Amino acid sequence: MLLYRISLCKRALDVSGTGAKLFGGRWNSVGIPVLYLASSRALAALEVLAHLTTVQDPETFCVTIFDVPASSIQTIEKELLPKNWNSYPSPSLLKKRGDAFAKANEALLLKVPSAIVEDEYNYILNVNHPLSLKVKIIDSKPFLFDKRLH
Repeated sequence: MLLYRISLCKRALDVSGTGAKLFGGRWNSVGIPVLYLASSRALAALEVLAHLTTVQDPETFCVTIFDVPASSIQTIEKELLPKNWNSYPSPSLLKKRGDAFAKANEALLLKVPSAIVEDEYNYILNVNHPLSLKVKIIDSKPFLFDKRLH
């Protein structure tokens, strides 16, 4: 299965989950290393744009394409989440669910609904799962945001 991440080029090949571990995210607490991936380049771009606090040079971003084993996925269904699950800041329940997924180490991927685009999905990759060794980077190249988007 191909999944996508847009990040600063200097971090494009980092698959350690350090960024999420240092800063946390919607689906993980600080201290829990995971990798946030998107089901498409377009969703990955929107996720980056939604989280930028300052306008950065758009030439500093790269899109990295991952080939990820699809045999080990847990899914969080949107219908089972609280009504405000997609608010910002997100409810702490989401971090607890993601942390439990990472700590249990039962699956490589956690499929989660996008808070930005309805009916689209992101994937939380458990960097400590044994199958993470089978994750391959297919390509990493500069990603230019259209100037109208920033």
